[in-house]
Amino acid sequence: MPIPSEMTFVDLPSPGGPEHMVLSKGPLPTLKAGDILVRVEAAGINRPDVLQRKGDYPPPPGASPILGLEVAGEVVALGEGTQGFSIGDKVCALANGGGYAEYAAVPATQALAWPKGYDAVKAAALPETFFTVWANVFDMAGLKAGETILVHGGSSGIGTTAIQLAKASGAEVFVTAGSTEKCRACEALGAKRAINYRDEDFKSVVLEETGGRGVDVILDMVGGRYFDRNIGSLAKDGRLSIIAFLGGAKVEAANIAPILSKRLHVMGSALRPRTAAEKQSIRDGLLATAWPLLEAGNVAPVIHAVLPFEQVADGHRMMEEGDHIGKIVMSMRGSS
Repeated sequence: MPIPSEMTFVDLPSPGGPEHMVLSKGPLPTLKAGDILVRVEAAGINRPDVLQRKGDYPPPPGASPILGLEVAGEVVALGEGTQGFSIGDKVCALANGGGYAEYAAVPATQALAWPKGYDAVKAAALPETFFTVWANVFDMAGLKAGETILVHGGSSGIGTTAIQLAKASGAEVFVTAGSTEKCRACEALGAKRAINYRDEDFKSVVLEETGGRGVDVILDMVGGRYFDRNIGSLAKDGRLSIIAFLGGAKVEAANIAPILSKRLHVMGSALRPRTAAEKQSIRDGLLATAWPLLEAGNVAPVIHAVLPFEQVADGHRMMEEGDHIGKIVMSMRGSS
């Protein structure tokens, strides 16, 4: 199929609600050295996309202003000096922006071949959550076999990924979620105990389940509102990894004495601002550890809904309503 001179993409003329996104026509992205051009077949919808749409998460310098941080499709062109991929390869990739489009330019070092047996939709559900979980749970927090982890937002795309990868690594998993249905889904994925945060205090449950010891690692996307209870839920030498502030970025009151007495580590990171070298390192870690699990069927993305490209606003509304379990993915088939 020849490469056209222009493409359809999701435009955001001004920040605002989902209705501010419109389909537009424009030129294809320009390839930089080391990039691949992907004819996008599917693209994931993620919470950072929602924040960017609202004007709260501007793209970093040099990144495409078009929304979208993960894609899957076919390589149709190579930038100067690009290695590792050929025209026609099927890849999924962590994009620095530009995923909500028929064509996306992504660094080859952030791309991975589809796991064997995967289609575009399943492959597009991988990059953002797998990169995030690997970087924060295993690389930074160093979760190991035999340890325990508490995952907040267990039914989210990141949560369902973290449950499976932690369980596959030999860790014991606890999660929080906001409904009985979500808790059951998390336990079906491998969580030992899912805590309905609307009815139970997660700190009390964690301490009871661990005989008062606490957990070794917490993956948190809530932030300030949970900080004090997170500190109280950690075991000696425990690690708190913060990846978002859905419950606010400020802590009103907290007892930080356990940070000293229990030698706790508090850390945090955002994926998008990381350097190209850091993202490549995460990619290489996934290829070595997570991709074999995906191909063996031991781990799989949980996909809540697949929407046509033209219904991107519905996908954003679904994300904001928060009733989904797993990933929301757009299929580009039939877009024009």
